[in-house]
Amino acid sequence: MPAPYSYDLRAKAIAAVKRGEHKIDVSRMLNISRNTLDLWLKREEQTGDCQAITHYQQGCRHKITDWHRFREFVQQHGDKTQGQLARLWGDNVTQQNISDALRRIGVNRKKRLTATRSEMNSSAKSFKHD
Repeated sequence: MPAPYSYDLRAKAIAAVKRGEHKIDVSRMLNISRNTLDLWLKREEQTGDCQAITHYQQGCRHKITDWHRFREFVQQHGDKTQGQLARLWGDNVTQQNISDALRRIGVNRKKRLTATRSEMNSSAKSFKHD
């Protein structure tokens, strides 16, 4: 992601326009687009400062936000596929949302083959029937 222009550059551009220089000359001199200069001027007019916007939501909002409840849900339904988990969770959640949430909480998504453990001990498993 590209970094925002420095505050110093923004302030110089706005000061030049306020001194009476043409916007197109300022944008060429500082190697910025005319639209960028207009946006800085608009922000300065509305807020009193031309500071870059920080700490804003990037990307889509997560559909699953209660991470503690989701961890418990995954532990309880560990034998289900992601599609089945999505249907059980509800809230219009898709399989991809479940996949993203599992990755976020650090769960390796390999479903268990059975929901219960076999009662057979290790010596009985190695015994071959004739």
